[in-house]
Amino acid sequence: MEKKVCITLDGITKIFHKKGNRTIALNDISLSIETGEFVGIIGKSGAGKTSLLNIIGLLSHATEGNYYIGNENTTNLSEKKKAYYRNKLFGFVLQEYSLIENYSVFENVEIPLNYSKKTYSKKEKREHISDILNKLGLETKMDAICSNLSGGQKQRVAIARALVNDPEIIIADEPTGALDSETAQEFLELIHKINQDLKKTIIMVTHDKNMLKYCDRVIELRNGTII
Repeated sequence: MEKKVCITLDGITKIFHKKGNRTIALNDISLSIETGEFVGIIGKSGAGKTSLLNIIGLLSHATEGNYYIGNENTTNLSEKKKAYYRNKLFGFVLQEYSLIENYSVFENVEIPLNYSKKTYSKKEKREHISDILNKLGLETKMDAICSNLSGGQKQRVAIARALVNDPEIIIADEPTGALDSETAQEFLELIHKINQDLKKTIIMVTHDKNMLKYCDRVIELRNGTII
């Protein structure tokens, strides 16, 4: 069965202006990513990887070109609608975890739910988060304080937070950069399982080519262009 196109970038260019200098971060990028696809993005520092992810995740806007989610052109979306899409359609996993260290695992994972239009009772919220943590092997850590967790456990909490609103797309920006090789491999196995079992679209930036073995496709950027 033919897969549905999830996102499309058409002629995307991103230019930064700073102190009179003009830097082209992305130059005429066109690509489509299908629903359920696992896409790896590689390139040296400064190649445009993070700029591309920021546009895909609606954290930044293109200078030129059009970006479609499904059939909707996001170019002229209001900031309110972009925020809604970020919370509903995307889950973000970053290198730094971005957890609130003195919060419990539960309190960190529930944060996106507090901005969701869907309402949960306290019991429903706890059951929903418990189910996600069980899938990630964190069933005994719900009430643990995040500062007491290992790096691998913190990254799993970040994944749980990314999944809690049942997004269509997981965006992972150098997700194993702070992990040792063994824990990085565990993360890769887990994100592959999420892709296969939950049918989530995964877009992952990495500098480690060993992390690409489960990708359906690899996109390489150089000087803001796809090569």
